[in-house]
Amino acid sequence: MIVDLHNHTKLCNHAEGEIFEYIEKAIECNIKYFGFSEHAPMNFDEKYRINFEQMKEYENAVLSAKKRYEEKIEILLGYEVDYLKGYLDERVLNADVDYLIGSVHFIEEWGFDNPEFIGSYKNHDIDEIWQKYFDAIEEMANSRLFDIVAHIDLIKIFKFMPKRDIADIAKNALLAIKEANMSIEINVAGFRKPIGEAYPSLSLLQEAKKLDIPITFASDAHKPEQVGLYSNEALNMAKFAGYEECVFYRKREIEFVKF
Repeated sequence: MIVDLHNHTKLCNHAEGEIFEYIEKAIECNIKYFGFSEHAPMNFDEKYRINFEQMKEYENAVLSAKKRYEEKIEILLGYEVDYLKGYLDERVLNADVDYLIGSVHFIEEWGFDNPEFIGSYKNHDIDEIWQKYFDAIEEMANSRLFDIVAHIDLIKIFKFMPKRDIADIAKNALLAIKEANMSIEINVAGFRKPIGEAYPSLSLLQEAKKLDIPITFASDAHKPEQVGLYSNEALNMAKFAGYEECVFYRKREIEFVKF
């Protein structure tokens, strides 16, 4: 991957390693554009993210690293922002960053991707859960607040798959993403989860390509050694779906680069 925009730091309380260790690994992997997108603060699920008082600390640390490594790699600054109604905060949405990644980790405040709450799946109809998830993705895209959609089919994380056709479930979300001029990431964290494949699946990526939705790449690293893992799989998947270029962002402006 020459672009890798979704990576974390130990400030989120569930990652490890120093910023320079992530960057050194990215350089080793021949990544040209490497982004940090820490879990943005919000007044919910606080233990898995930075707090508002840490925003400047995080931003300054990344910007300092950007200057330190400017001759070797371009470091980009972002946030991964949970789209959860009632908890979005202007301090995050108006932050002076290169990009904002919008993600859905909660369905009506249920953290569906957290192993702590996996037992709740048995209380729901799986097709209904999937539809609610993609409805939230659609709503997030319609908000026009974000640049990138994180792990677009995260709902598959524990391999609870719907009976309905996924392309049909995701159709309106993909149309909204296209209309909002957003990109989606090929996020390889899924290879480290029970589902054992990237987000999105190849079939869903092919649906995105039909709409000419741009892509970017994401290690979603929470440890330095995860940077660049499964990059060949991600690139091959993108090429198989028909993509020849990916995107990154500078100061919320999209840039295209061939891979």
